[in-house]
Formats: sequence, structure tokens, C-alpha cells
Amino acid sequence: MAEGLARMIDQLRAGGFFVLEQAPFGARTTYRVGGAAAAGVEVASVEELERLRDILSQGVAKIPLFVLGRGSNVLVADGGFPGLLITLGAGFSWLQQHDSQVELGGASPLPVMARRIAKLGLDGFTWAVGVPGSVGGAVRMNAGGHGHVLAETLQSALLVDLEADAPPTWQSAAALELEYRSSAVGASQVVIAARFAFEAGDPHELATQLSDIVAWRRAHQPGGQNAGSVFVNPERFPAALLIEESGLKGHRYRSAAVSAKHANFIQADPQGSADDVFHLMQVVREHVARRTGIELRSEVRLVGFS
Repeated sequence: MAEGLARMIDQLRAGGFFVLEQAPFGARTTYRVGGAAAAGVEVASVEELERLRDILSQGVAKIPLFVLGRGSNVLVADGGFPGLLITLGAGFSWLQQHDSQVELGGASPLPVMARRIAKLGLDGFTWAVGVPGSVGGAVRMNAGGHGHVLAETLQSALLVDLEADAPPTWQSAAALELEYRSSAVGASQVVIAARFAFEAGDPHELATQLSDIVAWRRAHQPGGQNAGSVFVNPERFPAALLIEESGLKGHRYRSAAVSAKHANFIQADPQGSADDVFHLMQVVREHVARRTGIELRSEVRLVGFS
């Protein structure tokens, strides 16, 4: 792997890319704990992304890839990631309006776009004001909140596969197979942009909705270092209820703790350990399974854990 990675880094540098070895990875997530990626590259434009695809799709050295948005749903092991971390630069953050349709760049931050769309008098995206992720990441996991999901308004997404010799392609929402916190977007695919269709709304009423959502989240969910809900809600019971009734609310393992404010959040201490967070996740799963027979499934993307 090390030799193949070195060859790939040489190829990328020869292709004009700035490649950072031991690139911060865990530190770029909202957990702010965890190790580095073996190498990292930031892409500034669609043209650069296509050039990156051309190099990677040659397959001279097969290495793991990880496309990182704002890191709001990722936990990276302390040992890091032995591959190439790819991030999109500011050139992938934009909003274009066409009547009730809106196109957003893949790196666009959800809270910012939720406010901008509300100001345009378009209804259907206020829920995103409390989700600290990117549009691309939201498409990949069909993000949602407050009774809504991205799939309700998403029309299509522009994707490029970094391991395929093919141009960026618009795919319909149906083709993306959006389900609860999942989609058919693969590990080597990058969401360049997404198109949405919204309903007309009153900007003042939408502004009130935004304020209410922000206030609700502050009152009911913890701040600090976390990645939001850790476990997918089972069909019959919220994961937080199962965890709390198992006596684990506030339970601590070294530098990680189940939030005393919301039991489906696991907090990491400043300068803490991602491996501690992961261990606590396993403790929670085992306790809940033993008590209820329900196997909780991680909503967080786990990177570098065996």
C-alpha cells in the first residue's frame, strides 16, 4: 500500500495538484478527534475534479478514497485512514435559482443554504438550518430532520466517479435510491451539484420556522464535539429512548460520554480519542441488544475501524 500510495502522490503532483501527506482528517470532522489521512488533496473546480478523475481512473495504484464534506457524520479512528482524502474547495459552493427550482453546489453548507432559500420565498428546506453538513454529504446520506428528508425536494444530482473514465452525469433522485440515511452514492463518487424543486412560501413565515428550529435544537440537543445522532432510529422506538431506558444516559468511557441532554448523542472531550467514542458505541449497542433484543445500527460513517 505504501509503495502504491507514493506512486499515486507522485502522479497527482505531476498533474499539478498540491498533495498534503498526513492530511488532517479527524480534526476536520465535527467530532474533532481521530487520526490523519495518508494523503489529502483539495479540488478547486469541476475541471480540476475531472483531471483528478483522469489520474485516479488510470488505476496505476489502487488506494482507498474518501470524499469528505463538512465531516458532520464521520468518525475517524485514531490510527487514521491509509488512503487519499478528497475535499471540495469554495468553488463548489453556489446557489442558482430558476423560479421554484434551485441548484446548489456540492460543498454548499446546509445551514447557509437553508437561510438563503427561505429568503427567496421557497419552502421545503428550513429543516436543513440545523444540520451542519454539506449538500453533497446530505445527498449521500439522504439527510433530514424535523420530520423531513432531502428526498422530498431533491430532483437530481450531478455525480462524477473518480474510478471510472466517464464524464460527470446527472442522475435522477429515483436512480440515487434514497432511503433512510442512505443512498446508492458510492465511495468513489463525488456529488458536484444537486437540483431541488420547492413550493412558494412567505419569507417572514419561513424565517420564523428557521428561528424555531434553531431554538429547538439548542434546547434539546447538545453542542460540543459530536456528530449528531449516532444510531439509526429503529422502526418502533427512538434510539435515544432505548439508550436512556438501558440506563446509559450520561455514561462515560474515558474521553467519551453519552450525552446527558440527548442519549443518542455521544460527546468527545477536547483532545479526546475517537477510539474511545467507538468503544462507547459498542457498549451502548451491547447493552441495548441485551435488554431489548434490538440491534442498533450506526448512522455515523466509521473510518479506519476494524
